[in-house]
Amino acid sequence: MYAVASAADAPRDFSRRLRAALWGVYGLLGVLLLAYLVWLLVRPAGQESLLVDGWGSAAFEIVVSVLVLQRGLTTRRDPTVPVALGTGMLMWALGDLVLTFESQYGAASSPSPADAFYIAFFPLAYLAVVLMVRGEVIRLAPALLLDGGIAGLGAAALCAAFAFRGVERLAGGSAAEVATNLAYPLGDVLLLTLVVGGTVLLSGKRRRGWYLVAAGCALNAAGDTFNLFHGGGAPALGSIVDAIAWPGSLYLLSISVWLPDRASDPLAETPTPGFLLPGAGAVAAASVLLWGNLGSTSAVAVGLAAATLAVAGLRSALSLHSLRGLTIERQQQAVTDQLTGLGNRRRLDQVLEQFFATPSAKGSEGLAFLFVDLNHFKEVNDSFGHGAGDELLRQIGPRIAACLGERDLLLRIGGDELAVILFDNDTDRGVSTAERLSAAISEPFVLEMVTVRIGASIGIALASAHGDDPDALMRCADQAMYRAKDTGAAYAVYDPEIDTQIDRLRLADDLRAALENEELELHYQPQIDLGSGSVVAVEALLRWPHPRLGFVPPLDFLPLAEDA
Repeated sequence: MYAVASAADAPRDFSRRLRAALWGVYGLLGVLLLAYLVWLLVRPAGQESLLVDGWGSAAFEIVVSVLVLQRGLTTRRDPTVPVALGTGMLMWALGDLVLTFESQYGAASSPSPADAFYIAFFPLAYLAVVLMVRGEVIRLAPALLLDGGIAGLGAAALCAAFAFRGVERLAGGSAAEVATNLAYPLGDVLLLTLVVGGTVLLSGKRRRGWYLVAAGCALNAAGDTFNLFHGGGAPALGSIVDAIAWPGSLYLLSISVWLPDRASDPLAETPTPGFLLPGAGAVAAASVLLWGNLGSTSAVAVGLAAATLAVAGLRSALSLHSLRGLTIERQQQAVTDQLTGLGNRRRLDQVLEQFFATPSAKGSEGLAFLFVDLNHFKEVNDSFGHGAGDELLRQIGPRIAACLGERDLLLRIGGDELAVILFDNDTDRGVSTAERLSAAISEPFVLEMVTVRIGASIGIALASAHGDDPDALMRCADQAMYRAKDTGAAYAVYDPEIDTQIDRLRLADDLRAALENEELELHYQPQIDLGSGSVVAVEALLRWPHPRLGFVPPLDFLPLAEDA
């Protein structure tokens, strides 16, 4: 058993040692890169070494490129990204090698064969960047795409404002020279657009490697831009950036493919994409346009800046449209029962409050409230499970709705409690509707594996005649419903002479349960000194939030407590 375990651990130990050796190599390369940077900073201005700046830099770039290709050959995932990226990096390194050879043997020409290798880097880098983004983002939301477009175009406009000025300064050569000089800033602008836009699209993803790719591409674009100025005489800092940018960029790109992804937390909420990069892109575009008005900048930069603001305007319009749709959706969800799709208790309160707020509601019998309690629903839940009970509730909504008029309203206000509001109503219509509802509910329900029958007890109360406000109307209907349940009748119309005494007895039982369950609440009403504005005392008010009737007034339950 020990021998088998040791054999199984051997490949794992070898893999760990190999990875440790790999990071040791990257550590050594990092030290060499840092030493090169220090040497660039301390050497006298204009003193260049072909051995270090040429052959050494090219050799460094070839090594880091081969490490990326090695990742493509050994990975168990799709090797397309590391192979494409590594090949592009190798093209750039070979370009440096060819340029160094030309410089040493005096065979330099313009455009140079090295330019072909340099320019070949861009399409391969585009492919790798696009595949990295597509591998992480399964579904691209329009808003996220527009955010990426704003950030990418804004960065491209800012880059073009500097890069194309360098091209204009070096213009005047042959058509091939101009085309070659244009290829670099165009390639960098497009690459920077993809990288910044991809950073927005990958917002919230746990991809450490992506940020190294973004930093490497940005450093590469900086190197190309300073290289254009270098031809016309750049300051010392520009020459240093020009020299360190390419090996530094390829070093970061090389490390990115070996970084492991962070393990995702299934309990973590998906973070909301940030506004920083799109906002910075819009500010950059506005700055480029302002700069163009005050001075001179390239037409390409102005065009990209205008496109950025156009996309930002489209994004704002989409945001307003989405916000309006979200508001409507949230309002609908707030008044809708999730299981049945019927209106809920909040919707019931809205309708009744609006009705009683109308002056014409006083003294009118134009509204009837039917409280429907389903009989034997609990037995269905207990016998066949909550899934069967849920399916029954979903079926009962359309069945009851078929018995109502167009202006009538059906709502679910509790587990097995429904409410019906009848408009343009009188007592006869309320009774006839209750009879139809009772007959419809008593029909069998065909569930997944069983057919069940239930019944209903319905209480009827009329506006103004029985209640002048929503709470009173619902309480009257509730009392009538319990009388129907106690007597075995299908429905009952509220009768104050009969139902008041019954309600007092039932409310007393509910009060005992509320005391045992500590359901009573204390609300504190402050007393304020108007002279000083300070609170000098508080009045403690006892409130009873009844689970079925809502808040029961103290004048209704305090006498019950005193009698008990």
